[in-house]
Amino acid sequence: MASVTVNNITKHYGKKKELTQALRGVSFTVEQGELFGIIGPDGAGKTSLFRILTTLLLPDAGAASVDGLDVVKDFKAIRQRVGYMPGRFSLYQDLTIEENLEFFATIFNTSVSENYDLIKDIYSQIEPFKKRRAGKLSGGMKQKLALCCALIHKPSVLFLDEPTTGVDAVSRKEFWEMLRNLKKQGISILVSTPYMDEASMCDRVALIQNGSILSVDSPEGVIASFKQPLVAVKDRNMLPLLNHLQAFEGTQDVYPFGEYHHVVLKDGYSAAEVSTYLQHQHAQAEVQPVRADIEDCFIALMKSA
Repeated sequence: MASVTVNNITKHYGKKKELTQALRGVSFTVEQGELFGIIGPDGAGKTSLFRILTTLLLPDAGAASVDGLDVVKDFKAIRQRVGYMPGRFSLYQDLTIEENLEFFATIFNTSVSENYDLIKDIYSQIEPFKKRRAGKLSGGMKQKLALCCALIHKPSVLFLDEPTTGVDAVSRKEFWEMLRNLKKQGISILVSTPYMDEASMCDRVALIQNGSILSVDSPEGVIASFKQPLVAVKDRNMLPLLNHLQAFEGTQDVYPFGEYHHVVLKDGYSAAEVSTYLQHQHAQAEVQPVRADIEDCFIALMKSA
């Protein structure tokens, strides 16, 4: 049985004459024990989707279930089964690490000792500071405390809404290692993120933009769907270079990509032809064929939608 099923979920905000559509017929399934990523920029609909799945928000249309329970009819049962870590740190700032954890354990009629094995690898990293108030913690420590509080009642499904936003690169890496360890314990994990590079950490991903799902596949499957030749180009004067690349007859699309411009070529064109084309005005340009990553795929899907 699938841990999470989403079928044609729609959500609007605002008054009738000024409706904003946050979700546009979203559908996907998450298998038991899967680490599933919802990947998309701010405003794509990730938080609205998570609030519906955790029974904090009602959908306007469609249906969804968590552990086989309907998110509307069975909301009380779902709240006992899921763990939810919202995007904004929402624990009690004036309570210590220890007090926050004990409080959330009490809410779910359990104790820290009863499920300590589930959180010990995470909690051990912040336990030396257990008497420190939550409001005085660093971003990485807040992240670990929030995850412990979301796990303390041993949920079957864990929802993490942009858990690595605003934390440093080392804490991001540590966090994903923690999620992989949790996955080994059979917990189904849904994590949303605006960081495209985090997609590779997931078993499968759903790419979302403007409330619509663009693709659902494994990270490798998403990348394999990118069929056009792709070239990375760099020169001293990047703005004129962008204009010249746009004018090239073999260019299907071109966009800034870090310190390079990525050029999606039409069929039959190659990096050698791009290099030849640039010889007159950009003789020193660096031109090399590259393999598409998730961000290239997202851009292509977004423009074809």
